[in-house]
Amino acid sequence: MNRDLLFHPFTLGLALGLFCTLLALWRLFSVKMELGRFRRHLSDRLELDSDAAKKVKGELEALRRENEQLRIRVARLNEMPEWKAQHDLEVYARAEKQMLINVPGFAPAWESAKNTAHADLQAEDTGRSLPKRVFSRLFGSGGNKESLPE
Repeated sequence: MNRDLLFHPFTLGLALGLFCTLLALWRLFSVKMELGRFRRHLSDRLELDSDAAKKVKGELEALRRENEQLRIRVARLNEMPEWKAQHDLEVYARAEKQMLINVPGFAPAWESAKNTAHADLQAEDTGRSLPKRVFSRLFGSGGNKESLPE
C-alpha cells in the first residue's frame, strides 16, 4: 500500500508541483538579489557620473573665467601704442603676402615701392634727406631709432 500511495497520480502531481514551486521560488529570490545588486551598481555609477560632471563643469567655469581675463588683458595690450604698431605691422605683412599670392601684377610694383621706401628711410636716418633735417631742427630728435625696422 505504501507503494500505491507513492505512485498515486495525486502524489506524483503534488511532488511535481512542489518541485516546480521550489524552482520558481529559487529563481525569484536569485532575480531579486541580482536586481538589488544592479540597483546598487546603478546608484554607484550615477554618483560617480555626477561627481565627474560637477568636476568638468567646475573646470569649464574656471576656463571661461580665465578666457575672459585673457580677453580683457589682450584688449588692454592692444590699446598700448607699441603693441598697436606691432599689430598693424603684422596686418600689413599678412596683407602683403596675400597680395603677392593673389594679384599677378602686384609683386613687381610692390617690391619697387618697398625698395624706394627703404632707401628713403635710410636717407632720412643718415640725415641726408630734407624732411628729416627740417623736422629734427624744428622738433629736436623726437624719433627713436630702436623702434624702426632695418
